[in-house]
Amino acid sequence: MELYIHIPFCARKCRYCSFVSFAGQESFFEEYTELVIKEAKKRLSEIEEPIRTVYIGGGTPSLLPVHVFRKLLKGLSGIYSMDKVTEFTCEANPGTLTRDWLDCAAENGVNRLSIGMQAFQHKFLKILGRIHDYDAVSDSVRLARRAGISNINLDLIFGIPGQSRAEWAETIDKAVSLRPSHISAYGLIPEEGTPLNEDIKRGKLTLPDPDTERDMYDDAIKRLSQYGMLQYEISNFALPGKECVHNTGYWSQVPYIGLGISAASMVHVKISAAGMTYERKTNPDSYLSYKTMILDNALSPVSEKINPSDSRFETMMLGLRMNKGVSEKRFFGLHGKSVSECYGSKLGRMMDEGLVMYENGCWKLTRRGFDIQNAILVELMED
Repeated sequence: MELYIHIPFCARKCRYCSFVSFAGQESFFEEYTELVIKEAKKRLSEIEEPIRTVYIGGGTPSLLPVHVFRKLLKGLSGIYSMDKVTEFTCEANPGTLTRDWLDCAAENGVNRLSIGMQAFQHKFLKILGRIHDYDAVSDSVRLARRAGISNINLDLIFGIPGQSRAEWAETIDKAVSLRPSHISAYGLIPEEGTPLNEDIKRGKLTLPDPDTERDMYDDAIKRLSQYGMLQYEISNFALPGKECVHNTGYWSQVPYIGLGISAASMVHVKISAAGMTYERKTNPDSYLSYKTMILDNALSPVSEKINPSDSRFETMMLGLRMNKGVSEKRFFGLHGKSVSECYGSKLGRMMDEGLVMYENGCWKLTRRGFDIQNAILVELMED
């Protein structure tokens, strides 16, 4: 089982960010931490198997003062058994990391850090609304290693307004020069309602054309492979053995508990002759609603029961994100039916069109299939 904790606080909201996060709310740090610990206690009965990975995301978890961060880590370890945890990731932003915070993290089990670098050039960091520069990224990596945390991911973004392929290549090279074990490379999605999206709508900023963005994606695959980082998921690259276990668990439908504002959970997984079923719970996305939920002794008011048909589709949707694809053997073990039985005719047409392939007992997207993944999933979803 996996454990996720959402820290919704930021020093400043990034201009492209649509996640649930709040800037300038330092006065709530300690109270929120106490609420998360209360929720952890209330959800103890939902831990149906040992916790094997922990992920603290945000927001900016590294913004928490050391004494508050320590309270969170000690509180969680006092409620849940962490004996089986092999990977404990915490997100962090350059410019917020300190030696004391990193020492606290390492002393309390954190062994993997995910740092939001995003770009090398200052002009693009400014467009994105980031508070750091490249030197802060370099300093953060150095401090993390000094604290004993050597398993480091760097988040990068391509397709930024005005960004050229050469500038994207420079960002990749600068990231790799810091010797991370993992890189996440995401194409920029200007979400509705964000300041960046408004600037694009008004013509103040212009995105690279689709062909250039596709070339940037190809450049990332080729360039990172030259550095020994192999793609294992649409946006993720790792040195051998350094794939993110926690995220791979999501894509493999491993049950998880999500604590905090807007956090989701996948619980009550059952595998029977009829197939796989489970329940998805989602916490409120406002501070007041979340606080009320905890203090009123309620849990996850938004709940959805996933039936066997939806479960099968989610196995395909999540599995096709990964380069290894969807295993026929594992699919049958979960659902009592083969992939071919459920989606054979559609997958056959897609094979003829060069969008999917069947290799070593697994269904996988081709490079062309990755480009139109959403359209493929829509077709699989339709009856």
